[in-house]
Amino acid sequence: MLTKRAQRILIGIGLGTILYVILIFFLLESERGAEGSNINSLFDALWWTVVTLTTVGYGDTYPVTDVGRLIGFIFVFGSFSIFGFLIGRITNMLSDISEHKKLGYEGTKFRNHAVIIGWSSGGHSVVEQLIGVNKRCAVITDNRNDIDLINETYDKKHVYTLFADYNNFDIFKKANIANSAIVYVNLPDDTAKLVHILNLKKYFKNIRFVVTLDNANLKSTFHSVGVTHAVSKNEISSKLLASYIFEPDVAKYSEDILSFAENDIDYDIKEYRVVPENPLAGRTYNDVFYEVKREYNAVLIGISKITEHRRELLKNPKEDVTINVGDFLIVIMNGESTRKMKKIFQVEEGGY
Repeated sequence: MLTKRAQRILIGIGLGTILYVILIFFLLESERGAEGSNINSLFDALWWTVVTLTTVGYGDTYPVTDVGRLIGFIFVFGSFSIFGFLIGRITNMLSDISEHKKLGYEGTKFRNHAVIIGWSSGGHSVVEQLIGVNKRCAVITDNRNDIDLINETYDKKHVYTLFADYNNFDIFKKANIANSAIVYVNLPDDTAKLVHILNLKKYFKNIRFVVTLDNANLKSTFHSVGVTHAVSKNEISSKLLASYIFEPDVAKYSEDILSFAENDIDYDIKEYRVVPENPLAGRTYNDVFYEVKREYNAVLIGISKITEHRRELLKNPKEDVTINVGDFLIVIMNGESTRKMKKIFQVEEGGY
């Protein structure tokens, strides 16, 4: 089924062809046999019209009769219209391609990336932190103005943007959401987040979600529908504020390690997956703790063990706990230590 636009184009081509044939007929009838005429055959007529319409104008053939010259005027002015139409169409086509690309409709090949649904100042802060630890992001927004702002702010190598209706889940495939590491649902209120997650899970079964909540009482509800991490904004801010009141140094330290290390002396908590090539695999927590501190000036503070797709976080575990392939080691380190540790772990932060 042709679209209305395609139908109009076909009708225009058809009418143009009919007019062209009629003009050729009258041109040939008026010129053939006329004194001094050099348009005496159908080929001559076709040649002259092509040369005229393309504005080449060799001058080897030309009409000599009044009717032929009148038709010539039509073709000359017609050539302007045709070229104007073609230039306009090409310009529009290039503009559409550029706009199509800007809005993200060509899709992305990002994998193991973070997908952020909804844009706000909070989303901006999250993207800044992710870029700081060399993670790539896909931002989906339904606000056209956000697209230009995001594209101007971030390198496309790190941040892909998609303009989409939040209820059009098919278009989310362009953000390669099925192969993402985590999906951050950043909609305006908790109810909208919950409804969106329930609908999104119908289309993409195995993706992991993280949300920030205004109402801390809803954490269990979000966990029950399959949200991996539900974080209360008020809880975090109130705990940090209380810490600043009574233990300002602890609060400052906590705030520093929650963000990425901007230079070699800044500290950060990082999480690395233990791969088979990691020389620390198979050793006890106690051995690894002292080696990491001695060799890399980093502090091992915990292990996350993955069993049947469930995570068990061991904070400061017993000395004889064995570190296995697939475990995640949680380490406090600075920028200098990070470069050294990457050579051991052979994976990026986050481990995926």
